[in-house]
Amino acid sequence: MDKNLTMILQNLRAIVLGFVVLLVLWNSIFKVATEEVGVITRLGRYSRTVEPGLNVKMPFAERVDKVPVERQQKLEFGFRSANGSDQTSYSKDGVENESLMLTGDLNLADVEWVVQYRISNAYNYLFIVRDPESTLRNISEAATRQIVGDRTVNEVLTIGRTEITIKLHELIQQICNEYGMGIKVEQVVLQDVNPPDPVKAAFNAVNEAQQEKETLINQAKSEYNKVIPKASGEAKATIQKAEGYAIERVNNAQGEVARFNDLYQQYVKAPEVTKKRIYLENMTNVMGKLGNVIITDQGGANVLPLLQMQLNKENAKKD
Repeated sequence: MDKNLTMILQNLRAIVLGFVVLLVLWNSIFKVATEEVGVITRLGRYSRTVEPGLNVKMPFAERVDKVPVERQQKLEFGFRSANGSDQTSYSKDGVENESLMLTGDLNLADVEWVVQYRISNAYNYLFIVRDPESTLRNISEAATRQIVGDRTVNEVLTIGRTEITIKLHELIQQICNEYGMGIKVEQVVLQDVNPPDPVKAAFNAVNEAQQEKETLINQAKSEYNKVIPKASGEAKATIQKAEGYAIERVNNAQGEVARFNDLYQQYVKAPEVTKKRIYLENMTNVMGKLGNVIITDQGGANVLPLLQMQLNKENAKKD
């Protein structure tokens, strides 16, 4: 009976020892995923950071916190998403005040946005700021209200959205760096920007009026571009035609002047001959434009034979 008791005690001791060994191993060996790092603290004080894979720590004295440094995380403002089986659904229940903001021209805008970030320094993320995710949420909301408050409602809703996201990204990252949070802001996305529901109808009416105004302005510019270039072309053509006519008249006048000067020089050399030649040339031009010509002597008794010569000339042309 003593032997049986001894064997039972030995087996019990082995079982307890095995349990202790398993417990020690269970608290000593741990696995870090590929997208994480393990931050080990010994009795509450930072000890070291281990890489992904199987690692060992001191049982009971050391604790490991796994930080997803390679995973992109996000914070949503003004809405919350819930992944369903078919599609992603969104809800604004209880978070409406996050997105309701006052713009620089004292209008209200409902701004929904998303901040995507990664943990760049696991030590800073765990030990520098007590609640880094809540702090990042507060920083993002304060920065967004500051930037939106410096712009008009039209800029926030339409043309200024790209600039707002850039400025917001820079400001959030700057504050995170000043706090030493160990967070890198990857992207800021304005998810949806709308006027508040009570004034949405009036705002849409204003937008429609502005769009109609832009349409009419574009139509006027189109008509302007059709008429003005055509009129400018016609004006240029008229000016060029007038300039050509002026040049032609000047050239003709200069030619007449040159001809008159030449004639005058000949007249100076031989006045009588020049007079006679001019007379004969002019008479030739004048007589050539007349029809039948009858020339008589001073008494009108005899007809010079010029008429017969003209008749013969006309008959020759007909033949």
